[in-house]
Amino acid sequence: AAERGASLVFLPEAFDFIGRDAAQTLSMAEPLDGDLMGRYARLARDCGVWLSLGGFHERGQDWATTQRIYNCHVVLGHDGRLVATYRKAHLCDVELQGRVSMRESSFTNPGTELVAPVSTPVGKLGLSVCYDLRFPELSLALRRAGAEILTFPSAFTVPTGSAHWEVLLRARAIETQCYVVAAAQTGQNHERRVSYGHALVADPWGAVVAQCHEGPGLCYAEIDLPYLHRVRQEIPVFGHRRPDLYGTVEATGLAPAP
Repeated sequence: AAERGASLVFLPEAFDFIGRDAAQTLSMAEPLDGDLMGRYARLARDCGVWLSLGGFHERGQDWATTQRIYNCHVVLGHDGRLVATYRKAHLCDVELQGRVSMRESSFTNPGTELVAPVSTPVGKLGLSVCYDLRFPELSLALRRAGAEILTFPSAFTVPTGSAHWEVLLRARAIETQCYVVAAAQTGQNHERRVSYGHALVADPWGAVVAQCHEGPGLCYAEIDLPYLHRVRQEIPVFGHRRPDLYGTVEATGLAPAP
């Protein structure tokens, strides 16, 4: 990606590993100052690219007392420095009868705050993780705080991905008038787990401008901020909102963009 001129590279949720069960997941988790994150920091420096590391199994400062981890989205600068961390707020507890059973909350702590959009070489980046995609309030709050790009690193299951993946991503792009970047796990993760894949980038009009298909791969997209601002000017939905009728989505600690 760096050789092709990419300045920001997005990796999916659970880019570090996907465990066979909760016990293996907890045993393999590391703190942010551990060996694995150190290796990615060196990779960012060696390649001269920013990294969106979309879901790190983090042993947080409360590991000793909770014995639970965080699903942590980490952004590293091109010099390897840690720029931002967001811990997944919405944990995926779903039960599709006979198809999918997930209980992320059984071993993961939910995050307690949203993170202000991060200034990157390609625009202001709003951070989230996978299941957060289903909650438009989060995306609207990030947009109101100035986000130009929303990122949803994911490990969608095949049943939910085939039904909801693209339509949700395009909806978030359209309603926020942001670029949406969604790196995704793909294929057989272990004997009991298959991920949907289909990583994609949608533009502020909702068009899919880059996409992966089955199997490992990379897709490339250009972020055109003048186009983004033209879309927002032509259909100024944020100026047309009616907080007098249905309130305003507010996020603790996030100030509206000037």
